[in-house]
Amino acid sequence: MTIFSKIIAGEIPSYKIAEDELFFAFLDIFPLVDGHVLVVPKTETDKFFDLENDYLSKMLLFAKPIAQAIEKAFDCNRCGISVVGLEVPHAHMHLLPINSADDLNFTREKIKPDAEAFKSIQEKIVSLL
Repeated sequence: MTIFSKIIAGEIPSYKIAEDELFFAFLDIFPLVDGHVLVVPKTETDKFFDLENDYLSKMLLFAKPIAQAIEKAFDCNRCGISVVGLEVPHAHMHLLPINSADDLNFTREKIKPDAEAFKSIQEKIVSLL
Protein backbone atom coordinates (compact mmCIF):
# COMPACT_ATOMS: atom_id res chain seq x y z
CA MET A 1 0.00 0.00 0.00
CA THR A 2 1.51 3.35 -1.04
CA ILE A 3 1.53 6.44 1.15
CA PHE A 4 -1.12 7.91 -1.15
CA SER A 5 -3.38 4.87 -0.65
CA LYS A 6 -2.97 5.32 3.10
CA ILE A 7 -3.96 8.99 2.75
CA ILE A 8 -7.00 8.04 0.65
CA ALA A 9 -7.99 5.41 3.24
CA GLY A 10 -7.70 8.00 6.03
CA GLU A 11 -4.82 6.18 7.74
CA ILE A 12 -2.63 9.26 7.26
CA PRO A 13 -4.20 12.70 7.75
CA SER A 14 -4.32 15.13 4.85
CA TYR A 15 -5.70 18.48 3.84
CA LYS A 16 -8.36 17.16 1.48
CA ILE A 17 -9.47 19.39 -1.37
CA ALA A 18 -11.88 17.09 -3.25
CA GLU A 19 -12.83 13.44 -3.65
CA ASP A 20 -15.05 11.25 -5.78
CA GLU A 21 -15.28 7.50 -6.41
CA LEU A 22 -12.13 7.50 -8.58
CA PHE A 23 -9.87 10.32 -7.34
CA PHE A 24 -8.61 12.14 -4.27
CA ALA A 25 -7.06 15.62 -4.21
CA PHE A 26 -5.14 17.06 -1.27
CA LEU A 27 -2.49 19.64 -0.44
CA ASP A 28 1.10 18.57 -1.01
CA ILE A 29 2.79 18.66 2.41
CA PHE A 30 6.10 19.50 0.72
CA PRO A 31 4.82 22.30 -1.54
CA LEU A 32 6.75 24.43 -3.98
CA VAL A 33 4.25 27.26 -3.35
CA ASP A 34 1.06 27.85 -1.38
CA GLY A 35 -1.80 26.16 -3.20
CA HIS A 36 0.19 23.12 -4.41
CA VAL A 37 -2.33 20.28 -4.79
CA LEU A 38 -1.85 16.61 -5.63
CA VAL A 39 -4.51 14.75 -7.62
CA VAL A 40 -4.29 11.01 -7.13
CA PRO A 41 -6.23 8.11 -8.64
CA LYS A 42 -7.66 5.74 -6.06
CA THR A 43 -6.27 2.83 -8.02
CA GLU A 44 -2.61 2.04 -7.32
CA THR A 45 -0.77 2.42 -10.59
CA ASP A 46 2.90 3.37 -10.55
CA LYS A 47 3.21 5.24 -13.85
CA PHE A 48 0.79 7.96 -14.86
CA PHE A 49 0.55 6.87 -18.49
CA ASP A 50 -0.13 3.25 -17.49
CA LEU A 51 -3.61 4.41 -16.46
CA GLU A 52 -6.36 3.47 -18.91
CA ASN A 53 -7.28 6.19 -21.43
CA ASP A 54 -10.76 6.68 -19.99
CA TYR A 55 -9.33 6.97 -16.49
CA LEU A 56 -6.82 9.61 -17.64
CA SER A 57 -9.61 11.62 -19.26
CA LYS A 58 -11.69 11.46 -16.09
CA MET A 59 -8.67 12.51 -14.01
CA LEU A 60 -8.27 15.72 -16.01
CA LEU A 61 -11.99 16.45 -15.73
CA PHE A 62 -11.80 15.89 -11.95
CA ALA A 63 -8.79 18.24 -11.75
CA LYS A 64 -10.33 21.02 -13.86
CA PRO A 65 -12.50 22.72 -11.18
CA ILE A 66 -9.65 22.40 -8.69
CA ALA A 67 -7.29 24.16 -11.13
CA GLN A 68 -9.88 26.88 -11.67
CA ALA A 69 -10.25 27.33 -7.89
CA ILE A 70 -6.46 27.56 -7.51
CA GLU A 71 -6.35 30.31 -10.16
CA LYS A 72 -9.03 32.27 -8.29
CA ALA A 73 -7.49 31.70 -4.85
CA PHE A 74 -3.92 32.80 -5.60
CA ASP A 75 -2.24 35.67 -7.39
CA CYS A 76 -0.98 33.76 -10.42
CA ASN A 77 -0.93 33.77 -14.20
CA ARG A 78 -2.43 30.26 -14.35
CA CYS A 79 -2.60 26.88 -12.69
CA GLY A 80 0.30 24.76 -13.83
CA ILE A 81 0.19 20.99 -14.12
CA SER A 82 3.08 18.60 -13.80
CA VAL A 83 3.49 14.85 -13.80
CA VAL A 84 6.79 13.86 -12.26
CA GLY A 85 6.02 10.69 -10.33
CA LEU A 86 9.48 9.86 -9.05
CA GLU A 87 8.92 10.38 -5.33
CA VAL A 88 5.94 8.02 -4.80
CA PRO A 89 5.19 4.88 -6.87
CA HIS A 90 1.55 5.91 -7.29
CA ALA A 91 0.43 7.90 -10.34
CA HIS A 92 -0.39 11.52 -9.53
CA MET A 93 -0.43 15.03 -10.95
CA HIS A 94 0.65 18.28 -9.35
CA LEU A 95 -1.51 21.40 -9.69
CA LEU A 96 -0.01 24.67 -8.55
CA PRO A 97 -0.36 28.40 -9.09
CA ILE A 98 2.39 29.64 -11.40
CA ASN A 99 3.61 32.85 -13.00
CA SER A 100 6.49 31.37 -15.00
CA ALA A 101 7.75 27.98 -16.17
CA ASP A 102 10.40 28.13 -13.45
CA ASP A 103 7.61 27.87 -10.86
CA LEU A 104 7.34 24.21 -11.93
CA ASN A 105 10.99 23.52 -11.12
CA PHE A 106 10.83 20.66 -8.62
CA THR A 107 14.51 20.97 -7.76
CA ARG A 108 13.78 24.27 -5.98
CA GLU A 109 13.64 24.35 -2.21
CA LYS A 110 10.20 23.56 -0.84
CA ILE A 111 8.33 25.98 1.40
CA LYS A 112 7.32 24.95 4.93
CA PRO A 113 3.83 26.15 5.84
CA ASP A 114 2.62 25.40 9.35
CA ALA A 115 -0.65 23.58 10.14
CA GLU A 116 -2.56 26.85 10.37
CA ALA A 117 -1.34 27.95 6.93
CA PHE A 118 -2.24 24.57 5.39
CA LYS A 119 -5.75 24.78 6.88
CA SER A 120 -6.17 28.32 5.54
CA ILE A 121 -5.01 27.30 2.04
CA GLN A 122 -7.31 24.28 2.10
CA GLU A 123 -10.32 26.40 3.11
CA LYS A 124 -9.49 29.00 0.45
CA ILE A 125 -9.41 26.46 -2.40
CA VAL A 126 -12.40 24.41 -1.18
CA SER A 127 -14.53 27.54 -0.81
CA LEU A 128 -14.03 28.27 -4.52
CA LEU A 129 -15.01 24.80 -5.78
